[in-house]
Amino acid sequence: MAKKQKRPVKFDFKPFSEQQRRLIHWWRPVVRYSSNDIVIADGAIRSGKTIAMIIGFLTWSQEMFSGQSFILAGKTMGALKKNVVRPMLQMLEAWGWPYTYIRSGTDARIEIGSNVYYLYGANTEASQDALQGLTAAGAYADEAALFPQNFIDQMIGRCSVTGAKVWMNCNPDSPHNYIHEEFLVPEKAKKKKVYHLHFTMDDNLTLSPKVKEKYRRMWAVGSVFYKRFILGLWVAADGLIYQQFADNVKDYLVTSSWLLECDERKQLKNEIMYAVIGVDFGGTKSAHSFTLTGFTKGYKQVVVLDEWYCKKRINPAQLQEAFIDFVKRAKAKYRVLEAFCDSAEQTLISGLEMACMQAHVGIDIRNAIKGPINDRIAFYNSLIAQHRWKIMKHCKHTIEAFEQAVYDDKKKNQDVRLDDGLMNVDSLDSCEYSTESIQNDILYIAA
Repeated sequence: MAKKQKRPVKFDFKPFSEQQRRLIHWWRPVVRYSSNDIVIADGAIRSGKTIAMIIGFLTWSQEMFSGQSFILAGKTMGALKKNVVRPMLQMLEAWGWPYTYIRSGTDARIEIGSNVYYLYGANTEASQDALQGLTAAGAYADEAALFPQNFIDQMIGRCSVTGAKVWMNCNPDSPHNYIHEEFLVPEKAKKKKVYHLHFTMDDNLTLSPKVKEKYRRMWAVGSVFYKRFILGLWVAADGLIYQQFADNVKDYLVTSSWLLECDERKQLKNEIMYAVIGVDFGGTKSAHSFTLTGFTKGYKQVVVLDEWYCKKRINPAQLQEAFIDFVKRAKAKYRVLEAFCDSAEQTLISGLEMACMQAHVGIDIRNAIKGPINDRIAFYNSLIAQHRWKIMKHCKHTIEAFEQAVYDDKKKNQDVRLDDGLMNVDSLDSCEYSTESIQNDILYIAA
């Protein structure tokens, strides 16, 4: 007997701001902006644009069409299901609209009435191939600034039914991002009939002043991330990547005595609950790097506890010996269960696994996620701004790597980290691999 799918909880609707109402109703024939073909909602994080867009897109597509196909796209399928599909299904439950959700397979989709909404991830240049052959009456693109250009072009091209409209939301990126250059520059927006709505956190009436202040503390005032995620501005990234850290290095350095500090109840304030190892493998011009990162209770602090760095050429046996020694040293002090390794080097990973088994060293060796580098950069900048990141003073290579990391000035406005064989990106990578699996959980926890 097939297991019955659990129905999502009903969406708890809250009062909408004026800007949210504009986004929900802009398409209605009585509204002056309804003649536009594209709507783009951009601006700050947690500004309420996604919820308003889902409501608007659903009501528009259901009221204006029957028997048509629609595109629902996210940066990845996982992100789409989390950010869009989940709240969408909760809204359908609240409204009492019957639907069928086919969540997997090549034709993952939601059927609402006679309309079908096909789900797509847009994480690679090849993603646009899945759209070919589809005739759509509309499209919803979540986090559109992160999409490949060819996917956006293909998505718009698929919307050929009379009256079709494209809905896109995003947080700002570089001013040279395709979305900004082709759809938000005034003369192009007018030509392409784009309705642009800019959101701030004040447009989300569900956020209390305390919560808004929490988000404002997540990035240093004046940093590129503050300007983009809090002010909602399309600005370029250049110069030092971790400016606040580089200007105040001593504020982030600690010794073993810091871990032993006690509060008034004589309990350890900075006790490490567990730690994770990140591994980056070296090549012709790069180094092998291991980073041990620990987490205090509630993820209040993320601490680089130890490192191993080797730029000279070594053979696999030497690498395995160094890794076993590093793991043993880590496990002697902390609870360490996992290591995340550069997934591009499966042979070396297999060697580490075999060596650990033979040495009876218990650790789960996994492939690093290796998500977008800029997501990792934003994560560490947020921790630095909140003073929730520390480095043990003896981790000289990690300190130097974060202090000196810069954007590539030959690739201006592209948010590319300089990797010229001289900069130590290896310590950055191994450090990032050690936290990447839980960075989204850590990021929005209050300090």
